[in-house]
Amino acid sequence: MSLGISYHTTGRAFGVGLAMLLGSVAAPAFAEEPTLSEEAFERSKQLYFEQCAGCHGVLRKGATGKNLEPHWKKTAADGTVTEGGTLKLGQERLEKIIAWGTEGGMNNFSDIMTEEEIRDMATYIMMEPPKPPEMSLEQMKATRKVYVEPKDYPTEPLHGRNWENFFVVIERDVGKVAIIDGDTKEVLTHIPTGYAVHVIKASEHHSISEPEHPGRFWYTMGRDGKMTKIDLWQTPDKMLVSEVKIAYDARDVAVSGDGKYVIGGGYWPPHFAIVDAETMEPLKVVSTRGVNVDGDYVEESRVAAIYTTPHEPTWLVAVKELGQIWQVDYSDLDNLRIDKIDTAKFLHDGFFDPTGRYFQIAANASNKMVVVDTKERKLEALIDTAALPHPGPGANWNDPNCGPVAGTTHLGVGTVTVWGNDPEGHPDQAWKVCYETETDGPGLFIRTHPNSKYVWADQTKHPEPEIQQSVQVIDKETGEIVKTIQITEEEGNAAVHFEFNADGTEVWVSKWNLADSKEPNGQIVIFDAETLEEIGRIDGLYAPTGKFNVYNRSNHVT
Repeated sequence: MSLGISYHTTGRAFGVGLAMLLGSVAAPAFAEEPTLSEEAFERSKQLYFEQCAGCHGVLRKGATGKNLEPHWKKTAADGTVTEGGTLKLGQERLEKIIAWGTEGGMNNFSDIMTEEEIRDMATYIMMEPPKPPEMSLEQMKATRKVYVEPKDYPTEPLHGRNWENFFVVIERDVGKVAIIDGDTKEVLTHIPTGYAVHVIKASEHHSISEPEHPGRFWYTMGRDGKMTKIDLWQTPDKMLVSEVKIAYDARDVAVSGDGKYVIGGGYWPPHFAIVDAETMEPLKVVSTRGVNVDGDYVEESRVAAIYTTPHEPTWLVAVKELGQIWQVDYSDLDNLRIDKIDTAKFLHDGFFDPTGRYFQIAANASNKMVVVDTKERKLEALIDTAALPHPGPGANWNDPNCGPVAGTTHLGVGTVTVWGNDPEGHPDQAWKVCYETETDGPGLFIRTHPNSKYVWADQTKHPEPEIQQSVQVIDKETGEIVKTIQITEEEGNAAVHFEFNADGTEVWVSKWNLADSKEPNGQIVIFDAETLEEIGRIDGLYAPTGKFNVYNRSNHVT
C-alpha cells in the first residue's frame, strides 16, 4: 500500500501507506519494560489503528475513550495531582478489559480479536506510542487516480433505474461500498473504497446555489484517509470514477452547496483538505491543531465530522479535541474565512434541525448536545444529556407536548434523550429536554422519517448478545417503546443503523457480521414502517453498517 513516498526516522526509510499510520519503529526494549517482537509490534500497531485509535487517539491521549498512555498525570484546579496509565493497570487487567468491554460504552473485542491479539494489544498499549508522519498537499496530489474522465461522464443515467431510491451501503471491513436498488432490492455492485468507510456524503439541495442533479455524486471517506467519488448515473462497473488520499486516518467528508468542492477531515494528520469535486485534485490543506476550550494547546485535535450548511456557503468542521465548531466559508479559497465557535468536548457527530439553520452535535465527554446557529455563526445552546450522546444521522419529529423535537442515543447508557428544537414556534421548549426513554442498552444510531409514526434506536454498544442484536421502536406520540425486534440470533452478529426508503414505507436495518466480517454473510433486514413486520432480507453483503438513501440524504430528510 505504499504511496511512493519515503519517510525517514532513526536512519531508516519506510513507504508511507496504511502501515505507516502509527509509525514504524517499536519503542526501545528494556528488560523492565513491556516488549514485543518487531512482528508482533507491527501487527498490534495496525490493529490499534483499525479498532482503537478512533476512540482513544493515535497518540493515545483519549477522547471518547480513555487515555491509554503508559503514564499520565493530571493536575486539578485545586492543585490535586492524579496519576495513572496502562502500566499501572497491568497486563492481566488490560486483557480482560479488551476482551470483555466495559459498561461505560466500550464493546467487547473477544469476537473480533484472537486471544493472541488481545494479549499483544495489552502489551502494546503499555509501550510508548509511536508518532506518525505528516502529509503535505503535494503528497496528496500524488495519490490521485482517475478511472473515468469528467469529460466522459454520461449526460443521463445509463442503467434505466430509479437511482434516487438507491441505497449506498458501507461494507466496512473489506473496504467496499455496495450500491443497492431500493425498488428491486438488487445488489448492483461492490465498489472498492478506502478501509472501513466511516461516512458517505452526496451532493445536496442547497438554498443559495446547488449542483446539478443533487444526489448523483457520492463521496466516501475511509478510515485510511482515502476519498472516493461515485457516479450513480454510470453502469455499475464504472461507478467508481476517481479517488485521492487526504490523510492516513480520517472520518468524514462533505460537498459544498454549489457542488464545486469536497472537504475531507483527518484524524491524522489533524487537518482538513479541500478538493476539486469534479477532478478530485487537492486544492488546500488547513491544520486543525490549536488551543482548546480549556486554554490548552492540543497537537492531536482531530476532525470528527463535517457538514454542509443548507443555507450558507459554508461547511461545519467539528474539531473534536478543541471542543470547537469551525464554520468554514468556501466562497473564497484564497482568503479562507473560518469562524471558530467554542462549544464543548469531545465533538463527534450531528445533524440539522428541520429548518436547516441549527446544527445539533454531540459533545461526548461533556454529556451534552451542542446547538450552533449557522446563520449567526455562533453557539446557540448546550443541552445536558445522559452519558456519551451519539445521534449518528439523528432524528427530528413532532411531539404532541413539546412540538418539533430531536433525539439521540448514547454510547454510555441505554437512554434516548429528546429535546425541543423550534425556537421560533415553541420558544419555551427550545433546547430543553422534553423527555427521556429508557432502552435496554447503549446504542449508536437513531432514525425516523416524516411519514413514519415511529423512531428506531439500536443497542449495538451493549455487551450482551441478545440486546446487541435487538433494536427498539419508539412511538412518537407517547415516547414509549412499542416493540423490541431481535434482528438475529447468530453468534458474533449485531444489529446496527437504520435508513428509510425514499417514501418512508420501509426501514432497513443492518445485520452486522462482526465475527467474520470479511465473508459475504452480512444482511440488510427490511421492515414495513407501518406494521413493523419483517418483509425481506438482502443477502451477500460484507459487514454492512451505515446505509444512505439517495433521496433522503440529498433532501435533508431526518
